[in-house]
Amino acid sequence: MVSSDHGAGFEPAEQLAQDHEGVRRRFWVKLKQVVAKLPFAEDLLAAYYCAFDSQTPRHVQAALLGAVAYFILPFDFMPDMLPLLGFTDDAAVLATAIRLVAGHITEVHREAARAALKRGIDTADVTQ
Repeated sequence: MVSSDHGAGFEPAEQLAQDHEGVRRRFWVKLKQVVAKLPFAEDLLAAYYCAFDSQTPRHVQAALLGAVAYFILPFDFMPDMLPLLGFTDDAAVLATAIRLVAGHITEVHREAARAALKRGIDTADVTQ
């Protein structure tokens, strides 16, 4: 991701997004813990699949990896453990990233997200 002189507190997410294997591993662990609480789980998974799709342009991957990395950070603007409000910042970051690159999230990505949710998130997903 492009960094700027006027950081908005996303520097840790930008650094984490550079570690693709770390993002993969930590994403599935966190998703398993919170999937039942996420009204935007399908969008998050579709963004994840798009970010790791080799056909996705690099700038799109960078935007989506930043949003996914923000989701998996153990600390963020609004702590995830707060009832009703905990994931609002994660949802806002993800929605912004998706809005910027929506044309690159294909029906294939969305189908993969729906299939993962339908079968349930399990340890087999960690390797995807």
